[in-house]
Amino acid sequence: MDASGLIRVGGRLDQSSLPFESKHSILLHSSHYLTKLIFEREHLHKLHAGPQLLLASVRNYVWPINGRRLARSTVHNCLQCRKVQGKTLTPLMGNLPSQRITVDFPFRSVGVDMAGPFLILNRKGRGAKTTKCYLCIFVCLRFKCLHLEAVSDLSREAFILTLRRFVARRGRPTEIFCDNGRNFVAASKEIGNFLKSNKNSIHSFCSEEEIKFVFSPTYAPHFGGIWEAGVKSAKFHIRRVMGNSHLTYEEIGTLFAQVEAILNSRPICPMSSSPNDLQFLTPGHFLLGRPLTALPSPNLVDCKASSLRRYQRLEQIRQHFWRRWQHEYLAELQQRTKWRVPDIPLRLGDLVLLQEENMPPLCWRVGRISKLFPGADGVCRVADVQTTRGTFRRPFTRLSPLPVTENQTEG
Repeated sequence: MDASGLIRVGGRLDQSSLPFESKHSILLHSSHYLTKLIFEREHLHKLHAGPQLLLASVRNYVWPINGRRLARSTVHNCLQCRKVQGKTLTPLMGNLPSQRITVDFPFRSVGVDMAGPFLILNRKGRGAKTTKCYLCIFVCLRFKCLHLEAVSDLSREAFILTLRRFVARRGRPTEIFCDNGRNFVAASKEIGNFLKSNKNSIHSFCSEEEIKFVFSPTYAPHFGGIWEAGVKSAKFHIRRVMGNSHLTYEEIGTLFAQVEAILNSRPICPMSSSPNDLQFLTPGHFLLGRPLTALPSPNLVDCKASSLRRYQRLEQIRQHFWRRWQHEYLAELQQRTKWRVPDIPLRLGDLVLLQEENMPPLCWRVGRISKLFPGADGVCRVADVQTTRGTFRRPFTRLSPLPVTENQTEG
């Protein structure tokens, strides 16, 4: 206790050449309002210093109790520092939709995406001209079966013809999921513009065919991770086979069919946990053994194989794979591989930054949350943001929350 009645720290620096205020700093608690003002002033005076530098500079004349926690809190609540960081949210990974875990025929619920462009020749021989070609990929949401189609150009008619070829070969799906066509890769911008401008016409065609067409939110590729992974796997093989060579339309269509067969032979999960069992379950197991208009069949899994006819034996094998999928593959989907911890929840009226590609965080637009969209598990992952340029719907992974002052919290 000094002559003025202030509590100061003792310490072991009595023999140093430091001034008295540094050797015996005033003792303050971090929860006091005066201590918070000192930290905020020092944070600005040191040009938005980090927690460690901030605490070291404050301890020259004040010794705060729990000062490290207050230093981190001061930096975290600094509006300018949060803008520069531009850190977005990562909500808890959602539960799998019913289309991923309910038993049904393949390609009843599919996700569609497009990739490219690929340069092809209009004919063989000298004088041939190069044109663009695109890959349209259909992914079964249940069994990860893939269907690859070559699209000659980005037009409504070409896409609908591609969809008709898919329906003719794989059967008519009940619902189709697609992203919103917003891509930032230079080669994919025209695909995004095509999907954006033809959204209404695609919807009308699918409604006539009694197909539900669902678009995911803008800038949310992780909402369709299963078909994004399919595009990545398909391009892995196509790029290595094609290289820099230019194929004709028939040749690239054949290449897509061969890549489709390879991808449908990938292992989903092992047949059993036995080290001697080298068989594995593939998407191709669910594509063979039934016509597109197959009728329901009795349960033959528990019947003896010797007492069954050939057709019944094939049906028993198919039902065996269905049971394997239910009991083994679905069990592997139980675990969340990432995004296991809930992030900071957003509320109506919160101030956020809209993440924009190819722009620094200080140039991101500022807006307020006007509407939240909770999922089936009650966790919000999409929100409408009101800005000076209008209202935009964005996923939480594209939003960077800004700190809220105590006055706003009380209000």
